[in-house]
Amino acid sequence: MSHPEVVEAQRARDVSSKAHRHAFTTWYASVPELAPCAEALYEQLRAPEQWRPYADTAATLAHLTRSGLRLGVVSDVGWDLRATFAHHGLDRFISAWVHSYEHDTEKPDPLLFRHACRELGVDPSETLMVGDHPAKDGGAVGAGLRSYVLPAGAAPGSLRGLDAVLRLAGLASA
Repeated sequence: MSHPEVVEAQRARDVSSKAHRHAFTTWYASVPELAPCAEALYEQLRAPEQWRPYADTAATLAHLTRSGLRLGVVSDVGWDLRATFAHHGLDRFISAWVHSYEHDTEKPDPLLFRHACRELGVDPSETLMVGDHPAKDGGAVGAGLRSYVLPAGAAPGSLRGLDAVLRLAGLASA
């Protein structure tokens, strides 16, 4: 069943925190059993303890930073991810944070990726963007970055195959 209000709420959902909340609570509320708790579900989505990093995340980020690489996050969720990363001890690896809602745009806008490169002090042509959504993260290519989109299907908390990132960065043997 199609819900036109849900479809409409998804348009430009990542350009502001308000739009993001509206998109998700409208989606949840489209299920009659979930409607009474749509706001609570959104707050649960935002809760750092509800997120589970992939099992190989910390080791990969640690290896990259020990090698002298600066890392950034370009996100299109509707809230600041610093608390989530801090909750899981991953914030210490990140040097730049770019959230689409702070820039009144959303992925795949190349502006977000160029902004991250400026924040990191790196040339886009010497930067590898690692993402999980081909269409949204494709904006990195438009900004001049090399890009690697992780294969779909890994469950939260499982191994994600981030060893490929180390190989692409020239830090591990093929």
